[in-house]
Amino acid sequence: MNPDYRELLALLAPECAVVLAAFAVLLVDLRFRGKRTIEGRMVLGATVLTVGLGCAAALLFWNPVSADLLGGSLVLSPVTRHLKFVLVALSIVAAWFCTESAFTRHVGEFMALVALATAGLMFLVGTENLLVVFVALELAGVSLYAMTAFDKRGPRPAEAALRYFLFGGIAAAATLYGFGLLYGLGGSLRLPVLAAALAGRGGDPLVQAAIVLVVSGFGFKIAAVPFHLWAPDAYEGAPAPAAAFIASGSKIAGFFVLWKLLQGGLVGVAGNAGWKSMEPGWLPVVALVAAASMVFGTLAALAQTGLRRLMAYSAVAHAGYALLALAGGSQPALLYYAVTYALAATGAFGVIAILENRAGGDSIANLAGLRERSPLLAVSLTVFVLSLAGIPPLAGFIGKLGAFVAVSKLGAGQRHGWLVVVALASSCVSLYYYLRILRQVWIAPGGTGGGIRAGVAGWIAAALALATLLLGCDPERLLRFLR
Repeated sequence: MNPDYRELLALLAPECAVVLAAFAVLLVDLRFRGKRTIEGRMVLGATVLTVGLGCAAALLFWNPVSADLLGGSLVLSPVTRHLKFVLVALSIVAAWFCTESAFTRHVGEFMALVALATAGLMFLVGTENLLVVFVALELAGVSLYAMTAFDKRGPRPAEAALRYFLFGGIAAAATLYGFGLLYGLGGSLRLPVLAAALAGRGGDPLVQAAIVLVVSGFGFKIAAVPFHLWAPDAYEGAPAPAAAFIASGSKIAGFFVLWKLLQGGLVGVAGNAGWKSMEPGWLPVVALVAAASMVFGTLAALAQTGLRRLMAYSAVAHAGYALLALAGGSQPALLYYAVTYALAATGAFGVIAILENRAGGDSIANLAGLRERSPLLAVSLTVFVLSLAGIPPLAGFIGKLGAFVAVSKLGAGQRHGWLVVVALASSCVSLYYYLRILRQVWIAPGGTGGGIRAGVAGWIAAALALATLLLGCDPERLLRFLR
């Protein structure tokens, strides 16, 4: 049966709007190149991109229907629609963070890559077809690799982008091989068909190989151990807006698609991750990756003196916490954790962008006296850090609690409590490096610099801090939205 292409185009209207926004920002920047300063072009590019992405956000709710077209290539549901809205919002925030730094003369190209990465992530969360998943991964990935290398003021961005690209290529190959094995074993590219074909075959060596390859590929996307080696350099070398988007939008889409692959396509071969009672399947693989990520990410972050690298290793640990919710089979807990972590991480990178532009670096030592130089930034950064640490009543506390509860309820009597013990211990140790940041902000003697004007990016960071607080006090508001 041939699809109705008018209906298909209507359902793809938000993604089309995002792609058109990429072309629009290129044309507008070309028109005003040489007539405005780089800062002015950044503001103009962010404005054009905001208009285009705002249209995409409106189109997401213009035709609120559920659909499953072209063999699962396009799957629309309330959850995918709302996640696409979150991705669009995060890309708008990243665009406005660009206005804090003149890190490149190629403003239109960078803004266009933000839009193309957003389009790739939107396609990624809206499909249940393995081939489309891979193509969308590569569209988003190539855009993010290029965004990482845009700052030409030193060698670090190029080195970071090269490492990101090389590890990304290896991860893409692993993912493709895994998908090939799944297709050969299940005879279909659709996740529901694979779930029926592979049920009960957890002990099959080919199924195990496919699971390891798929988890390896997506472990790179979410920066989980041992697939995290690109993250510290990418977070440190990329322009702050690019790092913010890598830490937020990329993670949300990665976790959601990994959920659909494991809890959807491979739900019949989950196995068991209980203490001393593990059985073959993807659950023990995810459990071991989660435990390694929490422990290594936390310990590595203790030795960092720069905010960017600390955020990178913190992201590794948070990938482990989120995997607990995935292993526990709670989609609301996973999405709540991913979205609230994205808010805090994006806001923190917004503050970092301002500090690098106005205070000369991202070192933790540069935070001294921030309470006096910019109370707005000091309060905002405090909210983000405490949320990442899991302190109530902020959203990060509810996210961690949901993940811990989800995994503790997994398989009654199967001894999954060891994961909760590892998570609690890691979370307690992480308080040390988060409190180091707050000590510099609120207790350390003031720095030699003058006051810091927050600007538009500062007020956006403050809005994200307020959202983090409100979602912690009323988590059901976000859970209803995600459901």
